[in-house]
Parts: sequence; structure tokens; C-alpha cells
Amino acid sequence: MPVVFRYKGFRFFFYSNEGSPREPLHIHVRKGEAVAKFWLEPTPVVAESYALSSSELNELLKVAVKNKNVIRRYWNEHFNQ
Repeated sequence: MPVVFRYKGFRFFFYSNEGSPREPLHIHVRKGEAVAKFWLEPTPVVAESYALSSSELNELLKVAVKNKNVIRRYWNEHFNQ
């Protein structure tokens, strides 16, 4: 489970074995029991969440979109694309 970066105690990461075929570019976020999954392609959107407020989800989605290039670089390096 490669961690791409951290923000305010949240880990932004993806799973190495998720999806067959592999799902489009996305990122998981976790802090304690609070979790979320954000699709970054084709359109950035909240895929699922638990124990996060709408304002937290909006903030975290903005952070994910702002760091999309970093996330993509880690994704491509990890999956050899």
C-alpha cells in the first residue's frame, strides 16, 4: 500500500492489488477510522467515504486534485506504466 503523501494527518495512498483490470487513477485517504476514495479520472469525484464531513471531503478532494500529477507519477512508477 504505497503512501503518496500526508496532509493534516491523512494518508493519501493506493492499494497495489486493487482491480483486475486495474481501475482508473484514484486515491484512498485514511486518518483513523475516517476513510475515503476519490476518483481522479475521468472526472474528480468522491467514490465512497466513511466518517468524514462534507467539508472534509471537499477539502480532501481539492488536495487530491491539486496533487494529481504527484499521484499519477507514483501510480505509473508503481504499476510500471
